[in-house]
Amino acid sequence: MHQTRDTLTLQFAGSAAIQSSMSTLNPLALTLDYTRMMMGFLLFDPDPARIVMIGLGGGAVPKFCHRYLPDAVIDVAEIDPDVIALRDAFKVPPDDARFQVRLADGREYVVQTPPTVDVLLIDAFDGLGMPPDLCTAAFFEACHACLTANGILVVNLHLESDTYAICLDHLREQFGATLFEVLDDDMTNSVVFACKGSRFEGTDLRQALRKPPRMAKDAWRQLMPTFKVIEATLTPR
Repeated sequence: MHQTRDTLTLQFAGSAAIQSSMSTLNPLALTLDYTRMMMGFLLFDPDPARIVMIGLGGGAVPKFCHRYLPDAVIDVAEIDPDVIALRDAFKVPPDDARFQVRLADGREYVVQTPPTVDVLLIDAFDGLGMPPDLCTAAFFEACHACLTANGILVVNLHLESDTYAICLDHLREQFGATLFEVLDDDMTNSVVFACKGSRFEGTDLRQALRKPPRMAKDAWRQLMPTFKVIEATLTPR
């Protein structure tokens, strides 16, 4: 963990790779581009009932969901107790009836979860790429199985990692055409969106780019520029 006057960052030991970054002036801000990109699921499901996230890091995305999606039940599985120990430093909310951070193996947690998940977010990185246990066909099959009928899977992949192509192939095998990929501005992260049902097909993105009535204006200001990138990616030219 490294702190400056206005930023707190979490890095992997022996690596310059940034795992998480938080503005100490605005702890709820999604400072990294890929975290705003992962919130793109809101274009297709603005009011999910249950969100599960694999990988806590500095907690930027689950924190944002906890604050701005007050009706969602949020479960986070994190395998590293040292990461969980930093939750207070990164202003991650305490556990309560609708928000839980669990010390758990992400693969096992997904396998044991029934099909009750509206949004499944995967942001697991070991400094080199997705951990090997999460780069298997069986894992992505379990991800598909735990989603509700129109559930959405969002996976953060790292373009330079050896596991990028492997994970993308497994995702395509499992989700077929109900999948699309968006790259962040610096071309290091690939955020993949996949849907168990046909939700993507029935979404008018021009309508979806309007602020949901219940979403706070400060949240929408953060997300709108990135959502326009997603819309441009999916709009035929």
